[in-house]
Amino acid sequence: MYLWDLALRKGCVGYIRYILKSSLMRLPVFGWAFHILEFIPVERKWEADESTLHRMLSTFKDPQDPLWLALFPEGTDFTEQKCIRSQKYAAEHGLPILKNVLLPKTKGFCTCLRELRGSLTAVYDVTIGYKYRCPTFLDNVFGVEPSEVHMHIRRLPLDCIPESEQELSMWLVDRFKLKDQLLSNFQSQGQFPDQATESDLPTAKSFLNCIIVIMVTGACMYYTFSCIWFKLYVSLVCAYLIPATSFSIRPQPILGFLKMRSKCHP
Repeated sequence: MYLWDLALRKGCVGYIRYILKSSLMRLPVFGWAFHILEFIPVERKWEADESTLHRMLSTFKDPQDPLWLALFPEGTDFTEQKCIRSQKYAAEHGLPILKNVLLPKTKGFCTCLRELRGSLTAVYDVTIGYKYRCPTFLDNVFGVEPSEVHMHIRRLPLDCIPESEQELSMWLVDRFKLKDQLLSNFQSQGQFPDQATESDLPTAKSFLNCIIVIMVTGACMYYTFSCIWFKLYVSLVCAYLIPATSFSIRPQPILGFLKMRSKCHP
C-alpha cells in the first residue's frame, strides 16, 4: 500500500509490478486486477516458481518500458514466531542474527537481477518504519494506524552490485543486516538518518481522482444492471478472467505483437 503511495508521488504508479504469493491471484476481483496489472504469482517453492519467473521476467526486458519490480526477499510477513525460526536457521548456518527483519531468501532475487540486468539501471533498497507499531490491514483501511510512516530509500547502481550468485546472495544478506540496524535505530530515535519531509499530495487533485473513480464505478454498476449488452460484456470478461487467473493464461499484448511483426517484416 505504501509503495503504491510512493509510486504515485513520483509519477510512476503505472510502472509498478509486484511478486506476490499465488493464493492472492485466486481472490475474486482483486486477483483479476493483479493478473491484468501483470503481477508475478509465486508458490514460494523454487521448483514450481522457476519457470513462472523466467516466463514473466522475459516480458519486462524492454528498456523503453519503465518498470518498478517490487520484490520482498523475506518471502512472507514478519511475526515473532517466524523471526525465531529465522534466527535459529541463521545461527545454524553462520549467518547474521536479525531482530527486526527476516533472513532474505536469495534465489528469487538473484534470478530477477540476472534476467533484468540488461534493462535496469539500479536497485532501490526500501526500508519502512511505522509509528508506533506495525499496522494491520484493517488499521490501514480505517485510518487507525500508523500515525506516521517513514521510508528510507537507497539507490544502488547495478555496477556496484556483484554478478555471481554466491556473491550476490551474501550482498543481499548484508543489505538486510543494514536494514535490521536501521530499524533498531528508528525504534530508539523515531526517525531514519538524514530524514527529509515529503510534501502532501495536492488536495484538489486527490479529490478529483476520487470523484472520477466513484463516477466510473457507479456508471459500470448502473450499466451492469440496466444494459443487456454491458451485462453480456461483463459476463464474458469474468468468464475469461476466472480460468486466466487460475491457469496463468497471459496472451501477448496487441501492441507488443504488432511491434514484433514490424521488426520481422521491415
